Amino acid sequence: MSIPIPILALETIEDFLSQKRIAMVGVSRNPKDFSAALFEELRKRGYDMVPVNPNATEVLGQTSFGRVQEIHPPVDAALLMTTAKVTDQVVSDCADAGIRRIWMYRAGGKGAVSEKAVAFCQERGIQVVPGQCPFMFLPGAAGVHKFHGFFRKITGRYPKHRHAA
Repeated sequence: MSIPIPILALETIEDFLSQKRIAMVGVSRNPKDFSAALFEELRKRGYDMVPVNPNATEVLGQTSFGRVQEIHPPVDAALLMTTAKVTDQVVSDCADAGIRRIWMYRAGGKGAVSEKAVAFCQERGIQVVPGQCPFMFLPGAAGVHKFHGFFRKITGRYPKHRHAA
C-alpha cells in the first residue's frame, strides 16, 4: 500500500526557511560532499546550522551531535540528508525532541523521503517538506539550482501558494 505524499504548499517551504536554527541530519564530514556544500551555503546566509552525524564529533569545524535530542539549545527545524531507510527513526527522534518542521531532502531518486515518515509527520501535525532541494528556494540561487526551479515551474511541479489559483 502506498501512502500518498501531500501536495506541498510553498508556505510550508517558506516557513521552514524562515527558521534560523536548523539541524542538518546526515551532513557529511567530507567538505566536497553536496550536503556539506548546502550546510555551508545556509551558514553563509545567516542560518545557525547544527550538524547531526552519529559517526562524528565534529563536522565542518562545528560540534556534531549523534541525535537531534542531544542538541542544546534545541533547533527550530531539521533538514534530513539521510537515506530513506534511516528517515523513519530520525523523524521519530525529531518528534521526541519537539521539532515541528522537517525537510526530507531529495534531488534524484528517493533521497530522504519515506512514505511512512511523511505519514508519521502528518499524524502528529509536524510540517513536512517531502522532497525538493532547498537550493532551489533560496533567493539568488544560481546555475543548476536556478534552472532546476525554472524547469519545475514550467512543468507544473513547483510548489504553489495555497491561495494562488
